[in-house]
Amino acid sequence: MLRCLPPEPLKAGDLLRVVIPSGAVREVEMFNKGVEIWRSHGFRVEVPHGFDRRWGYLGGKDDERRRQLQEAWDDPACRGVLCARGGYGSMRLLEAWDWGDRPNKWMIGFSDITSLLWSLSLCGVSGVHGPLLTTLAKEPGWSIQRLFDWVEGGSLLPIQGKTWVNGQAEGRLLPANLTVATHLLHTPLQPDLDGVILAIEDVTEAPYRVDRMLTHWRLTGLLKQVKGIAVGRFSQCEPPPNVPSFTVEGVLRDRLEDLGIPVVAELPFGHDGPNAALPVGVPVRIDGDSGKLVFL
Repeated sequence: MLRCLPPEPLKAGDLLRVVIPSGAVREVEMFNKGVEIWRSHGFRVEVPHGFDRRWGYLGGKDDERRRQLQEAWDDPACRGVLCARGGYGSMRLLEAWDWGDRPNKWMIGFSDITSLLWSLSLCGVSGVHGPLLTTLAKEPGWSIQRLFDWVEGGSLLPIQGKTWVNGQAEGRLLPANLTVATHLLHTPLQPDLDGVILAIEDVTEAPYRVDRMLTHWRLTGLLKQVKGIAVGRFSQCEPPPNVPSFTVEGVLRDRLEDLGIPVVAELPFGHDGPNAALPVGVPVRIDGDSGKLVFL
């Protein structure tokens, strides 16, 4: 994976612009609370006019959302982009997109924002797989502080999970929503997976669909390049009622534990719970003996 560098640290007074690259903003109250948290840390946050516009399930037509992203990224006064929410739609913007020589600035979000984070990593820019504006206010205090510590130039503490497969490995961290990442495989947006520590999470995917995605990864041969796997939260992934099924944990174990690499699960990132900020492309150690993901 290409070496990714975090942008210059943010400081009080810096301008951040909000973009809606994916789904329509439905959680207006939570969105406003997220904006206020960033402002309470001393940042100027610019919210676009008509931030709650809709086009079907999307937060506006593709050209509107693409223009919004481009204006934010091209604005020399803007130090970072705050993604409003996930859902679906950001990969549609990348059909006609080139980061070009735009400056190295912050990109923060997760879930559907995986496509933007992966695309940006190909330019050597480390975005942050972390809380969206519509989810930030639900984060526990330690998670919010972790995010601001990182973007303001601090370091990151290890996160603790549960060992599934022992062993240790070091590599560059590649966080992702499993569904979005699966649909980026073998496209120009897929980063080089050689030697990465892959961190995955998902939401509202039945166990058989998680099975299908991970089996696809196995059939591509790409998992043979990965040095370790960090498993976050797979929330609302219960099987349909009255249908014979494995549990989602059972599927994850079946598809990951025989790869011969360290696997640490139950790490605090993903939907419906604490979502620890994970920088893209930074060096980490996955420690399957202690159940930790350590930032180097």
